[in-house]
Amino acid sequence: MLVFEGAAEVRLVNGSRRCAGRVEVKHNSKWGTVCGDYWSMNDAAVVCKQLGCGSAVGAPQYGYFGPGSGPIWMDDVGCNGTESALSDCEHRQWGENDCDHTYDAGVTCSEYTGFRLVNGSTACAGRVEVQVLGTWGTLCASHWDLLDAHVLCRQLNCGFAESVPGGEHFGRGTGPVWRESFHCDGTEAHLGQCPVITLGASPCSHGNNAAVVCAGECWKNRLVGGGSRCDGRVEIFQNGTWGRVLDDQWDMQEASVVCRQLRCGEAGTAYNPPKPERGTGPVGLRGVRCAGHEASLALCNTSLPESAPAAGVAEDVGVICWGSRRVRLVNGSGRCAGRVEIYYQGIWGTVCDDGWDLSDAAVVCHQLGCGGAVEAAGSARFGKGSGQIWLDGVNCSGAEAALWDCPARPWGQHDCGHKEDAGVVCSEFMALRLENSDGCSGRLQVFYNGTWGSICSNSMTLDTVSLACKELGCGDGGSLETRLPYGNVSGPTWLDNMQPGAGLSIFLPMQIPPEAV
Repeated sequence: MLVFEGAAEVRLVNGSRRCAGRVEVKHNSKWGTVCGDYWSMNDAAVVCKQLGCGSAVGAPQYGYFGPGSGPIWMDDVGCNGTESALSDCEHRQWGENDCDHTYDAGVTCSEYTGFRLVNGSTACAGRVEVQVLGTWGTLCASHWDLLDAHVLCRQLNCGFAESVPGGEHFGRGTGPVWRESFHCDGTEAHLGQCPVITLGASPCSHGNNAAVVCAGECWKNRLVGGGSRCDGRVEIFQNGTWGRVLDDQWDMQEASVVCRQLRCGEAGTAYNPPKPERGTGPVGLRGVRCAGHEASLALCNTSLPESAPAAGVAEDVGVICWGSRRVRLVNGSGRCAGRVEIYYQGIWGTVCDDGWDLSDAAVVCHQLGCGGAVEAAGSARFGKGSGQIWLDGVNCSGAEAALWDCPARPWGQHDCGHKEDAGVVCSEFMALRLENSDGCSGRLQVFYNGTWGSICSNSMTLDTVSLACKELGCGDGGSLETRLPYGNVSGPTWLDNMQPGAGLSIFLPMQIPPEAV
């Protein structure tokens, strides 16, 4: 590997917007592509940063945005993510490669270049505003929730989110209302890392702006070393420093206060972490006695380090809150297909397929922001899991917000083996839009895998048209027009032979080779 200095110009081509597309680099006054060998999110992050396009949300390979032409300037790119330009990263000699253009690398950037809270009484409360390519605008509140707010508060060094007031609590915004909706699980370091969908056709007004009240920095707590923001070793923020919390009689009363303060639900477990998981930094508190009803650890009877008893009496403390529960899909082709696993009591476990059906799968897909359920797989379709089997006899209606809200046997009670592990295939369809639209007519596009793409009209019926119109908020029906002056098609073609399922408001994406369209 060789390291080259100097900033070669870079651009993104053939995407649906300026901050997504095939990566092209200008060398010796000529534009060329980048081979996708070993192409990673670190490489994509550098491209996004160089273009002022926010954070990287995708690093597609293999000609995802179509094959380029001319020279392939870079191969085996290896950025660490901190470089200011792609040409500063390790790569082979300019023009030296073993690729063809079917391997051309691509990038999808978030376009978000700033976040702030406006019109609040402190820097940690206010109307949420997001900067997109230099322009500040507000967010629609229709899908804004505490998990999204927690991530933003942490990103702004404002602790955790206390509430997400609605209406015009912090006044009406000005400028654009961004139609993007974040779907965070609460563990992300900043909003740019969260999955994003674009809302439908109905505009959102300044009377419905997203807002948040964060706890602020004073006596801020966090849980570290767990699998979510709601479980792990307890730390406290004082005088600009995170410190450990040590105690020799840590129990559920203290744990309840921590979980309540972090908006993580009820406490499930209070524990002392094993030696490999103990902290090594400064001590913030030693000795905590709570009644259990306090709003924060600061209101409990506490001892500061200088008045601490002899070292070795107290140990690091940890908490597992009910809010730590998470769901994921593993061993599939992407994050929206695979074996269902639930994080509970600090341990990942599977779900038994007894009675597993599309209504259950629909809850998982909705919870993950993955569109609708295409298949409810059983019999360890995505391989056998290991360890705990957390749920059995799940019986969702399909309207629940989370899988654990559905009726089921008590946690950990089952008569299954891992050969019966349940799985899910979601549509991954995130949103529909009409390109070159004058309202409710235009070229129909679907947002999938971070990119807007077109839809072939093959086998499209009036039932499908009706379904699309409903999804777009454009009435209950319409007509199909195949020859309208909406300009040339750009981006991938995601759908062909599209037919709606029986009562399911979903589309099943599949990438169609360009030559087949």
